[in-house]
Amino acid sequence: MTYRVVFMGTPQFAVPLLEALVADNQYDVLAAVTQPDRPQGRKQKLTPSPVKEAALALNLPVLQPEKISGSEEMDQILAMEPDFIVTAAFGQFLPEKLLDAAKVAAVNAHASLLPKYRGGAPVHFAIMNGDKETGVSLMYMVKKMDAGDVIDVVKVPIEAEDNVGTMFDKLSQAAAPLVLANLPKLAAGTASATPQDPDQVTFSPNIARDQQNLNFATETAEKLNNHIRGLYPTHPAHAMVGDDKFKLVATTPLDETTTAAPGVITVRDKKHLVVAAANGSQLQIDQLQPAGKSVMAISAYLNGAGQKYSVGDQWINIEESNAK
Repeated sequence: MTYRVVFMGTPQFAVPLLEALVADNQYDVLAAVTQPDRPQGRKQKLTPSPVKEAALALNLPVLQPEKISGSEEMDQILAMEPDFIVTAAFGQFLPEKLLDAAKVAAVNAHASLLPKYRGGAPVHFAIMNGDKETGVSLMYMVKKMDAGDVIDVVKVPIEAEDNVGTMFDKLSQAAAPLVLANLPKLAAGTASATPQDPDQVTFSPNIARDQQNLNFATETAEKLNNHIRGLYPTHPAHAMVGDDKFKLVATTPLDETTTAAPGVITVRDKKHLVVAAANGSQLQIDQLQPAGKSVMAISAYLNGAGQKYSVGDQWINIEESNAK
């Protein structure tokens, strides 16, 4: 039997799942629903979502409602009479009328181990909080955000070198087999599901601009490193030294401690830049991106524009700079 599927997703995270559904002859993907094209980059060029690009390459119809509830696109989906509605980081709440239109089930692949990290930035928060693992949860969709019963999960370790970009890649690859293994069980009525424990619920709201500011006085080197990894590359963390603003790309917390004040450069040679952080900890800067420049290894920066900085100069967060 072939099952009729409407797929809903927006970022690259959702693309492998869409491709896997199309490649499996058990499923007839009727359409891909994604967010409207948005302006991006310095020139604010109107850019399609990764899911739209993938869907067009797969010769699928694409629907892009600004708001799905009450839209013409929603009426089109209802008329398709899908067996499954499968979502992955779509980015909008779905009305109950739409959820109820799925003859078998409306399910969502969420990039966390629910009930932990409901919301729009689960991977960011898992890394920023120093978690050692995360995963993908397949759940029934309900009107409340990420609150449906969990059908199945897959766990994925967070390695020391991982950032948001690498974890999104790993989780997107884990999501496709998770979903495809469970859709036949849902169709056969043999799948089980576990209600989420309300006492264990935590949230991961979309990243706010002020979360991109680093504070060397209050965050230890380990916390700063997690903070940087948990934002790159989608919302890079910022800091300043002198009048120069940077995006921090890769860092290493060191074992050696210092008596220097937080933010002060403690080591500076041709290949190393180390900055003091809270509680006497030290953070080695491995890669950074100066304003208007490309990402640079720290050795390249130190042997170029960074020659003007030396031990004793102080890094501050952007918020402090703006307050002066």
